[in-house]
Amino acid sequence: MTIAGSPLPTGHSDPIGVFDSGIGGLTVAAALQKLLPSENIFYIGDTARVPYGGKSRRTIERYSVEIGGLLLAEQAKMIVVACNTASALAVPRMLEVFNVPIQGVVAPGASAALKKTQTGKIGVIGTRATIASGAYERAIRAENPDAEVYSAACPLLVPLIEEGLFDDTITDQVLDRTLTPLLAKGIDTLVLGCTHYPLARNAIARAVGGGVALVDSAENCALAVRDVLQEANLAAPLRQLGRMDVALTDATEGFLRTAEKALELNIGDVQLRMVQNAA
Repeated sequence: MTIAGSPLPTGHSDPIGVFDSGIGGLTVAAALQKLLPSENIFYIGDTARVPYGGKSRRTIERYSVEIGGLLLAEQAKMIVVACNTASALAVPRMLEVFNVPIQGVVAPGASAALKKTQTGKIGVIGTRATIASGAYERAIRAENPDAEVYSAACPLLVPLIEEGLFDDTITDQVLDRTLTPLLAKGIDTLVLGCTHYPLARNAIARAVGGGVALVDSAENCALAVRDVLQEANLAAPLRQLGRMDVALTDATEGFLRTAEKALELNIGDVQLRMVQNAA
């Protein structure tokens, strides 16, 4: 399912704009770079106001519209909301404001989960705001009303990942506490409903065991973006060698470099963008 507005005339070589509340959305940017090597990508991490997961819908909408405006200033030909919280709460408002295609991560993740499940019992983990929104439940049941969806907020996981504790005893303990109730429901598929979570994929896989398939919203979002670009005739020339530019709203590069190494990205110099009401 593609969420898109009507694109403005733009150059095919203009960048795909990608944003997240912080650095976790680089998992989406990496998936885009791997799938679409000809595309330029401009990524903004709103590190001055991370995390979005505990904020109100109105605040998340305001932040998302502001970052979207910054991406359009970079001539973005479409906007990828590489943040589950913003995807769940802010995409409708962004569609009202912007006249370029908008793609979130929720719908692709929901569709992928339904393709993987054998029993129809699907688990979802994410931030408090994402889980409270019910966005994944609605998206999954819109395609299959008979699916059983069990969700759990995991607010401690993002800080642990941002500390680089991808494989650590405390991370294992947090995951065990969060996932045990879901596993007791008999889920056979687990949606990683936050773009940070793929960085801890090994730890999550250990926690759920071999009988549960993991759905990474980053990979599935990249596939949806490819479809949008083709449908809207916005794809870059195949002969082009794409590049990735990264900007942050606060000069915090520690975890950026950890993610860069984990995702095998070559980011280079990082730009700074100013936002209102930075924490």
